Amino acid sequence: QVQLAESGGGLVQAGGSLRLSCAASRRTVSDYSMGWFRQAPGKEREFVAGISWNGGSTKYADSVKGRFTISRDNAKNTVDLQMNSLKPEDTAVYYCAGRLVVRTAWVPVASWGYDSWGQGTQVTVSS
Repeated sequence: QVQLAESGGGLVQAGGSLRLSCAASRRTVSDYSMGWFRQAPGKEREFVAGISWNGGSTKYADSVKGRFTISRDNAKNTVDLQMNSLKPEDTAVYYCAGRLVVRTAWVPVASWGYDSWGQGTQVTVSS
């Protein structure tokens, strides 16, 4: 199974930007659809964004459309999440997730659709 490690979290003021990165190891990320989820204290884990194995298809939660952009670099085995115009309600632990798809365009939006997870990185947006 692929191993995933997130980086790039931190503290930022409302309106600011952060770029999260997910580095994959043990398997090539090109075999996987990839997603970003987040979980705020006391809330369930929620889908943020997803991208197909070749980047041809992307999906976003309504709450982040127009502000967040997911991208991938299969040559570098990384998946990034560019987050702009951050709001205090974006505060959460952000998780990178992968689903082995053998090069289909399916991008799961439910957490049960993913079979590999990173440990998470904290994003805190102050008002």
